[in-house]
Formats: sequence, C-alpha cells, structure tokens
Amino acid sequence: MADDGPLSKDSRLDLLRAELDAIDARIVESVADRLRVVGVIAAFKETQPNQVRDNAREQALLERLQALAKELRLDPHFVERLFREIIDHSVRRQQEHLLARERGATDESLVVGYQGTDGAWGHIAARRHFGARPVEVEYRPFETFAQTLEAVRDGGVHFALVPIENTTAGSINEVYDLLAQLDVALVGEEIQLVEHCLMALEEVPLGRIRRILSHPQAIAQCSTFLAGLPQCHVESFANTALAARKVRQDQDLSQAAIGSEEAARFWGLQVIARGINNQRENYTRFVVVGPRSLPCDPRIACKTSLIFTTRHEQGALVSCLNVLARQGLNLTKLESRPKPGSPWEYVFYVDFEGNLRDAATDAAMREMTAHVLSLKVLGCYPARVARRSTASSQSV
Repeated sequence: MADDGPLSKDSRLDLLRAELDAIDARIVESVADRLRVVGVIAAFKETQPNQVRDNAREQALLERLQALAKELRLDPHFVERLFREIIDHSVRRQQEHLLARERGATDESLVVGYQGTDGAWGHIAARRHFGARPVEVEYRPFETFAQTLEAVRDGGVHFALVPIENTTAGSINEVYDLLAQLDVALVGEEIQLVEHCLMALEEVPLGRIRRILSHPQAIAQCSTFLAGLPQCHVESFANTALAARKVRQDQDLSQAAIGSEEAARFWGLQVIARGINNQRENYTRFVVVGPRSLPCDPRIACKTSLIFTTRHEQGALVSCLNVLARQGLNLTKLESRPKPGSPWEYVFYVDFEGNLRDAATDAAMREMTAHVLSLKVLGCYPARVARRSTASSQSV
C-alpha cells in the first residue's frame, strides 16, 4: 500500500471536514450578529416615519456584494440569492418587531395550522412565514382546508396558512368559498416558490413508473412533464406530502409522487426528477388566517382584501373598481365566485395595495358602500412580493 505521508487520506479528509464545520459555525454566528444589529435598527425605526424597506439601499448592497463575489471568483448570482434570503429575513424581523409593538403581541408560543403533513408546501410556507418570530411555534397538520380554517375559527390554532392562488394553475376556489363562509380574517400572506419533484422508493427509471399521486393543483402545474409519461396513471391525492407518505407506506416501486424535495427527505424517498413544473417561476400565494383582523403599522407595505356583492345591473362592478382607481389604489387581484342560492349572481374578491389607516383607503371604503349590496373587509396585512433572482431585478 502506498505511503500517503504522515496522515492517511481518511485522516486528511476528516481534518478538512472539521475545517468546514468551523467555517460553517462562523457563518451562522455572523448571521446571528447581523440579526442582532437588525434588532437595534428595528428599535430605532420605531420613532421614524419612513417605510421599513429601503429598496434603493438593498439594491446598492446587492450590487456591491456581486462585485465582491466577482473579485473573489465566486458566482455573483449565487451570492445574490444567498443575500436576498438574508435581507428578506432581516426585513421580516423588523416588520415583526413593529407589528408586535402595534398589536401588543406577547412572548407566548404559537400553534399554526396547515393542510397536509410534514413536507407539504403549506408546512414549508408556514415555517418560512413564522420563522422570524422570536417565539416557539408548533405546526399542526389538518386533512382538509375546511378543517384547517375551522380550527382558527374555533380557537384550536392561533393562525393557519392556506393556499389561495398559483401562478401556473390559478385560483384555489375552495379556499375563496371558505373565506366567505367562515368568520375569520386575513392577517398576512406568504409567497412560496414551488419547485416540484418526482419521488419514488428508489432511483428507478421513469419507464418503470406506472402510477403517480399528487394534489390536483400540483398535477396541473406539471402537466407538460406528465404528458411525456403516457404509461402512467395520474391520480389525485389530498396533498402532495400525503401522496409522498402513501408511496412510502405502499412500498411499491412502480408508484411515485409529485411534491417538494423536503417531503422526499422527510418520507425517505428518492428524487428521480427535479424541476418538473411547467413554469420555472412557479409561485403559490398563501394567506395567513386568524380569528380577527389585526392592525398593520403604516410604515409596512400592506394589502387589503375585500369580499363584496353588487347590484345585478349594468356597470355595477366597474363602478366599484373605479372607486379604487380614483383613490390611486393598485388592484392586485380580482376573483369572482357564484353567489350561493342566487343563479348568475356573483361574489367578488378584491386585493389592492393599501392600508386601512391610509386616507385614500379609508375614503375608498366609505365610497364603495354606496355601490355594493354587501361588503366585508377580510383583512389588512403586510404584503409579500415574489422576487426574481437576477442582477437586474428590483429589490423589494
């Protein structure tokens, strides 16, 4: 056997791994130091009238870091993506600080509901949304959207996340209908990048797969990929992570599921195809639901969501939308659903950028009451915006 010098190859590898571990620990410590400074800045901003988010400063910071990355022969796009996450988390911490002060939040633990099981996109979005809060959070799964929202109404959980629309498959109508029926309120939103994977018990060839399980929305988002597997029977399932669990339980090598890579890791499955969604930028918008509306600090960019019904007459909807336009409020979502018990009449859902404490928003709400039969404010809450991870994209 050749002499590898004072240390064997395994020993040298162990030393290098120990060096990596030490570097990784320093990175985590540096992030903690950064968040400590962010906390001081958040306290300072309590007395300042400016918006929490400074887009110009963020963009300048990203450009400086990209230039530094090039000097160090690093991938500037990787560095940008990394720091976008760090910046986004820092902004969330500042927002949570202001919201806690505004809403009188305590340090008690939270219980947050979602539909599915561990590794579901709702679970991932919930952890992302509540991760910036300095409290212990328990994430509780439910089988259906109705059970999830009823738990909020009945006090079984403090909050819940449910998906309401996807950039590929469109609106989740069931959730819209439940929001109209139940006495709950919107208190936040989360934009989750959805990158679907095909997972199975082992790394089997695609040609051996005969049955694929997933949620109908995920199936719709991956229709192009699935069209290339004519030998497969595609079957709807209650949730992507529940589909992964089913594949694990059945121990059938001809079965696969579509879902998150996190679900694959949790359920011990192998990813046999990544990024199978039709659109690369495939986002799902989740809404955070609570038992009642909460105030939102005017320094935080907000959305307001409404449900209303109009008179069954020409131009009724246009009159309502013109109210928002006259007040300079940007409409971000318009959805209609059939009005129960009234054929050919509709309930309208509207999201627009604005805070109920703004003069323009207040004026719009008062004026809209003259044009509608009924109007319910679902909530006013901090807005999230999906970002592109490119050097030329606008920082948000």
